[in-house]
Amino acid sequence: MKSLRVATALLLLLALAGCEPEPRDNAALFKSLHGQWIVINYWAQWCKPCIKEIPELNALDENHADITVLGVNYDGATGDDLAAQIATFGVSFQTLAEDPAALLGVPRPIVLPTTLIINPQGELVNSLVGPQTLESLRAATVEQEGPAT
Repeated sequence: MKSLRVATALLLLLALAGCEPEPRDNAALFKSLHGQWIVINYWAQWCKPCIKEIPELNALDENHADITVLGVNYDGATGDDLAAQIATFGVSFQTLAEDPAALLGVPRPIVLPTTLIINPQGELVNSLVGPQTLESLRAATVEQEGPAT
């Protein structure tokens, strides 16, 4: 029995050794995503257009390896409250723990939904106001550089 526990612990350690640690803050996360398009979407549970566009953002994140979608809960929900909202609305993309507006040098949006587009060089190239579709998001990202991949 003891050898089984030791073997299990060893396998777990080996598995974890190959994993990259999650970036601890937005600056580290953005640095790790350099070379990809980043789509940052501000949403809130009371914003009907925000909720309507979540499936479009999920599809963009899931089906395009060169694009990373990140969410920002506009109301600053955390913990169980945020987890419940994410589950209720089916958000499958990563939600940031803190608002990245100051880091990006832009004011916090005052209209929801707002989506920020960062190019692979790390430059903010667009701020989209209002609900987006998969097509409008692709047009704001990879289609700027040529045919879709």
